[in-house]
Amino acid sequence: MDIYLVGGAVRDKLLGLPVSERDWVVVGATVQEMVDLGYQAVGKDFPVFLHPQTKEEYALARTERKTAPGYTGFDICADPAITLEEDLLRRDLTINAMAETAHGKLIDPYGGQDDLDNGLLRHVSPAFSEDPVRVLRVARFAARFAHYGFNVAHDTNALMRRMVDNGEVDYLVAERVWAELHKALASNTPARFFTVLAGCGALKKLFPEVAELPASKTAAHEQAHLALPVLNHAVDMSDSRTIRLAALVCDLDNGTDGGLDRNQLNAFCERLRLPNSYRELADMALQYRQRLHDSAQLSASELLDLLTALDAFRRAERLADFIAVCATEAHSMNPAMQDYAPADLLERALLAAESITPDTAGKSGKEIGKAIRDQRIKAIENILL
Repeated sequence: MDIYLVGGAVRDKLLGLPVSERDWVVVGATVQEMVDLGYQAVGKDFPVFLHPQTKEEYALARTERKTAPGYTGFDICADPAITLEEDLLRRDLTINAMAETAHGKLIDPYGGQDDLDNGLLRHVSPAFSEDPVRVLRVARFAARFAHYGFNVAHDTNALMRRMVDNGEVDYLVAERVWAELHKALASNTPARFFTVLAGCGALKKLFPEVAELPASKTAAHEQAHLALPVLNHAVDMSDSRTIRLAALVCDLDNGTDGGLDRNQLNAFCERLRLPNSYRELADMALQYRQRLHDSAQLSASELLDLLTALDAFRRAERLADFIAVCATEAHSMNPAMQDYAPADLLERALLAAESITPDTAGKSGKEIGKAIRDQRIKAIENILL
């Protein structure tokens, strides 16, 4: 058998990027031979094994034949006679269809290195169109590598558009869409993810709320860039994907006619099946960020109401994320701004409210809560003097 390093590890090594994980392809082996060598079988849809020591993934070289619409309708063949070139041919992009021998020799049958040098995201073969997840993957790679000058090849974009027109992306389930968006949010240019989807017509189907945003071109030959100023500033201000998703929600609220209401936000979250942490921060940003922007005009009781609505007395970390989202939006509107004054005011109000020693002697039931509230308001009033 022959074993090759493949995919992202080879690509990132050529780009001079850190290699976070390595995948391997095994040519000329059977399932039984792998098991006999101590590899642990873990693949459900095709033969994948974990190395007995490193626990890295080793997959038998395979081919795929499309049998039904969507991304699950494939027959897999992992015969020992399948060559490395046949295995690489089924991959999505040329930059992901390179391999390396144990001695470090590059094997590049489909021009991946040239496309790396030229900044092109280009499909390997027409079989690209058989898997709609690849539309999302191209958008995600475009987001990840945009700052290196990468663009989607024209023929690949045309193929993606045909896939959209043929209804292939309609078979994508929420988990797959969110998985790719989640990865794109960690990139240096997550807005590019949506721009590429808009360029092939998939944005209207996958993210209809984002598709309503205005777009602009800087040159006739370029794709239209969506207006996502808060998300773009969030990249500079935080690595947190929950903050970046909430920043996107701010853009949706600001950029669409009539804004985004909570029902629309809930529909967005439900359709993507977002984790609760993402939903909660996005909802807080939608409901309360304008109140924080205007906090200089709030009374002590109104500041306390805001702190209570944000659950600030119990969840300080989430409050910090909320403030970061608001500061990001404010900075996107005024890049010359240095400090975000409402953050300081809200934090001082919280410290003041927390500093009281509740005096509830002789009180019971609702009287206790009212007494604590009155004392907190008085403490906040003192910092407003």
